[in-house]
Amino acid sequence: MIRKIIMLAVSSILIGRASAQTKTTMKQIDPKSYTTFRVNDSITMHEVIFRNQYDMNVAGHLFIPKRLDQSKKHAAIIVGHPMGAVKEQSADVYASNMAERGFITLAIDLSFWGESEGKPRNVVAPDIYAEDFSAAVDFLGTRPFIDRNRIGVIGVCGSGSFVISAAKIDPRLKAVATISMYDMGAANRNALNHSQTLEQRKKIIAEAAEQRYAEFNGDATKYTSGTVDNLDENTHPVQSEFFDFYRTPRGEYTPKGGFPELTTHPTLSSNTKFMNFYPFNDIETISPRPLLFITGDQAHSKEFSEDAYKRAAEPKELYYVPGAGHVDLYDKIELIPFDKLTVFFTECLK
Repeated sequence: MIRKIIMLAVSSILIGRASAQTKTTMKQIDPKSYTTFRVNDSITMHEVIFRNQYDMNVAGHLFIPKRLDQSKKHAAIIVGHPMGAVKEQSADVYASNMAERGFITLAIDLSFWGESEGKPRNVVAPDIYAEDFSAAVDFLGTRPFIDRNRIGVIGVCGSGSFVISAAKIDPRLKAVATISMYDMGAANRNALNHSQTLEQRKKIIAEAAEQRYAEFNGDATKYTSGTVDNLDENTHPVQSEFFDFYRTPRGEYTPKGGFPELTTHPTLSSNTKFMNFYPFNDIETISPRPLLFITGDQAHSKEFSEDAYKRAAEPKELYYVPGAGHVDLYDKIELIPFDKLTVFFTECLK
């Protein structure tokens, strides 16, 4: 009898723990306080929290068109932010605008960034980033007003490579679009246009390894050189492009408990995780699910979209936005091809 009581108690604890781990929250909020994106009056905005398979809270913004009949099931789109950013920077721009076009959308903060869990902050963990998108499918696919067979995804900049990584092993992502994609693996191994030598790569890896010793012994965390804080005559044009977004009111945003000066700065000791990240390997296995690669024809990053397109199997499309640079497609509504995205997801999420 005592053993039975103990077993029942243990079972209750385990069931309670499982329930706590899978608990989600969803709260409607007023979007008027946000400065980096706008939400049409025809849309409701909700703060949501759900857990990934690493038992970490993932935070997001869910946008729902008011006209949708929530007694029926609808298509949904997940949106990921640029690497080093947060959902309020670019991802919410796409999510809110696609909601205006009739889709339920969910912009998420990747683990270790924004309002999602993960310590130390700003850690690089490509596998966990990809898992966050699958966890977002878990969340959406269990909402009564969403059709779990009609879920797509948009990845902006670095998230473009993360959503491809996720889609390769998660067939529930039925359609994939990337915007100004960065292959974060190739970008760290080779730099833009393969301008980094093998010796330079080895030096970066060695510095990160030494920093692990320092932090293990209690020294302060160091961060990589992300977006610069000031411009001068020697600033590289690519850095100027990022500065114009992350260091000006256009895109500057401080997440709760965050530090704006650390935006785009991963930890030095973890950034080498990208050296082992090969998102385009086996990209052809995503077929027959469709892929849409969108890049500006002036974008410094277009090599990554072109490489992914070359490797991917049909159905696939590479779409150039005339006159657009890399960061232009983060938030410039007049340049972002929302009509193209609307047609893509309408057709692919029937």
